[in-house]
Amino acid sequence: MRMVLVSAVALIDTSGRVLLAQRPEGKSLAGLWEFPGGKVEPGETPEAALIRELHEELGITTRQGDLVPLTFASFGYESFHLLMPLFACRAWDGTPAPREGQRLEWADPEALTTYPMPPADVPLLPPLRAWISAAAQ
Repeated sequence: MRMVLVSAVALIDTSGRVLLAQRPEGKSLAGLWEFPGGKVEPGETPEAALIRELHEELGITTRQGDLVPLTFASFGYESFHLLMPLFACRAWDGTPAPREGQRLEWADPEALTTYPMPPADVPLLPPLRAWISAAAQ
């Protein structure tokens, strides 16, 4: 089975809300909500992929030092196995704006489970909520 490495980020605003992106029509898993990010290209680190993807998808600039490794997902879909590190980020330049037809929403950590998500993303929610809660104390 083919392995796909995708890097994702939980952008967290000053109110503790997390940015989610809805997969647009025409893409696999269309309509589901996910963390921004994308495939890691050959020769690219997960952090470099996120910096590139966030600029392309949302028009924001991040730095490697602002990306905190948080947890990861390892999930077998029908035709590939996904390995997805999730980073947390509280600092970026610019205002996130949809550039690829996706909808964006800022969600309270407690409400994250109300968004339909791809199966690989769901196990990321408890560690993310625990991290946000610990950081707020």
